[in-house]
Parts: sequence; C-alpha cells; structure tokens
Amino acid sequence: MNTVTPHSPRSADPRLTVADAMDSCDYQIADDSTVDQADDVLRSAHIDYLLVRGHDGRCEGLVTRAELHPFLTPPWSTERTAISTTKHQRGPFAWPTLGLALAARVMRIRRLTVWPVIDDDGYLLGILTAVRTATVLAATPA
Repeated sequence: MNTVTPHSPRSADPRLTVADAMDSCDYQIADDSTVDQADDVLRSAHIDYLLVRGHDGRCEGLVTRAELHPFLTPPWSTERTAISTTKHQRGPFAWPTLGLALAARVMRIRRLTVWPVIDDDGYLLGILTAVRTATVLAATPA
C-alpha cells in the first residue's frame, strides 16, 4: 500500500522563526504612485520587486516587474495607473514569530519567492525570501 505524506522538514529546528531569516528591504513605493514611477525605480535600482505601502505607512503588498508588464504595453496607461489598482501580491503577510519551517511551506504552496514580514500593526519589518529561508533551514543541524 502506497501512502502519500506531505513533505515536512523534520530536521529543521522548531525554534527557528521568520525573524531568524528575514532581510531588510530598502525599496518601497506608495500605493498611489504610478506604474511608470514603479517601473523607473525597478529599472534604476536593478531590482525585481517593490514593497507597496499605504498612506498610513502600513504594508499593502509587493509588486513585481512581471505584474507591471501588462500595464507598460500601452504607453498612455502608465502615467495614470496607480499601483493600488494593479494586480499585485497582497496579504496575508508573514510575522516575525511565525515558525520558519511553516513559513517555507506556505511560500511553496503560494509560490512566493518574496514575502513581506510585518509587525502586529501592519508596518513592514523586512522580507523573507525563499532562497534565504532554504539556506537557514539547510544550515540547521539535524
């Protein structure tokens, strides 16, 4: 009899949390900024994503070059289209006390390569990347 069991990192230290693997994020953009402005930042900084923050400074999501691409094709729309109206990654977000193995599983399921990390009030603390998460989990002694 074949039994299928979900993959679970048994060797991962259960005490590891998102805070142990998160990185800072230097690039953010306001949700009322235009697609054109976001594209300028992405190109000039040579990055693939920007964190989106609301008027109150709270994290609203994350936008990637791929998500902006449909809006960049017709040149007239980029000057008027706000980031808030585009399709981009929105919550739920990670929090620093979340177990790292669980966060890795959620990222795999949701197919996320980058996940914003917020505090209890919704303010950005950093980002969790799939690469960094895998590295930290792999470095954990069995």
